[in-house]
Amino acid sequence: MAILVLLWGALTPMAAHADNPPAGPIYIVQQGDTLWGIALRFNVSVSDIEAANNLTGTDIFSGQHLIIPGLNGLTGTLTAVPVPYGQTLTSLARQYGIDEALLRKLNHIISPAELYAGYSLTLLQQDNQTSYSARAALAKGETLLELAVTQNTDPWTLEQINHLSGTWDGLPGDTLVLPSGGSNNPNGLPPVILSAVVDPLPLTQGATAQVKVVSSQPVSLAGSLMAQPLHFYPSGANTYVALQGVGAEAALGLFPLDLEATLQDGSIQSFDQLVPITSGNYLHDTTIYYVDPNTIDPKVIDPQAAQVRALTATSTADKYWQGIFTSPASLYASLTHISSPFGIRRSYIGVGTNLTLETFHTGMDYAGGTNQPITAPAAGIVVFAGPLVVCGNATYIYHGWGVYSGICHQSAIKVTVGQRVQQGDLIGLVGSTGRALGPNLHWEVWVNGVTVNPVQWLNETFPH
Repeated sequence: MAILVLLWGALTPMAAHADNPPAGPIYIVQQGDTLWGIALRFNVSVSDIEAANNLTGTDIFSGQHLIIPGLNGLTGTLTAVPVPYGQTLTSLARQYGIDEALLRKLNHIISPAELYAGYSLTLLQQDNQTSYSARAALAKGETLLELAVTQNTDPWTLEQINHLSGTWDGLPGDTLVLPSGGSNNPNGLPPVILSAVVDPLPLTQGATAQVKVVSSQPVSLAGSLMAQPLHFYPSGANTYVALQGVGAEAALGLFPLDLEATLQDGSIQSFDQLVPITSGNYLHDTTIYYVDPNTIDPKVIDPQAAQVRALTATSTADKYWQGIFTSPASLYASLTHISSPFGIRRSYIGVGTNLTLETFHTGMDYAGGTNQPITAPAAGIVVFAGPLVVCGNATYIYHGWGVYSGICHQSAIKVTVGQRVQQGDLIGLVGSTGRALGPNLHWEVWVNGVTVNPVQWLNETFPH
């Protein structure tokens, strides 16, 4: 029985009479679709779709059934599923019981690299089509017959549902779908990695990305995202999590996310796939700010910026925080508001000089009067407490797993380096020191050496 999930809501009556089957598969219009977009997706002309469906214009509605011409010999319902990280054309063809060549045709895929994580893959759902939800891998030296016996099936069934050329065609490490039993989550990952989830997908400028990997046995896990090393830490039985910030000015497009699992016998299993990075849609503040030249002079600020980057680049397995972060302005929340969000683009000019600076806001600002109390957004250890040119009187707290909070512009610092703080502890007072245009609480969150939007940490629990 078909188990594909249709993504476009309830079905509506077919456009063609049952006695006259349509000359092509059916596509169910989803919200936001246009006739031009559908034509582009299936590489046909708008006029051909209009003719095949007796349309008198280009207006369509969500849930409408459209015949897609040009796919001769195919019947069924066309639907779409997002490609999770860890899937390949071969694994998807096996999972959904679809010929791989047909998947390539439906999606106009020429190179396997085009199938990035988050790709919207077109599938053809047909009557009596079977999908599979279990997998197993051929071990080195293991035959298809031996695998079949351990999985309570036969080699000819495995050959058929995995589109093999024969019972001899299985290769060591090849992940095969099973008619039943086995481990869940059929995918194209190496055998030792049962699942690898990237959240969110697509990645967004300024976001905190979580990569969660579940393995079949203890492994040493490494990886990289955008050439930035990932640090994986245990988060349950054979479960590992890495957190990584995506820069607010990160390039847009597709970038590799690599995984490498070292097994206890020293062997290595690896996987890589492209993931998309999309715009954070940050605004540009049209105001030009005139500031103390020292606060934008590269000779002054670059060494201190390097100091902060080095400070926040250290990642250890220690994890001090629990649950969602709280606002460092929580003790005076009734008197404040967010005066400047994360990521907004800004322009500065040094008073009386030709110095200029185009940059983005690395944190979020809470407005508030001088000497209002500032609290620790989460538990951690103070790793810096002192003056900086741009940040003013600054406090940096290490929360563990490569996650840091930075608090800037304070009138007074109430903690010392090495001090352990708990969520809600008083750590300083609001001020206007450094490159500040008035009293405000500037809060940064750093994740593996990258500043991210703190709002995400106020709304989501990490790890999750």
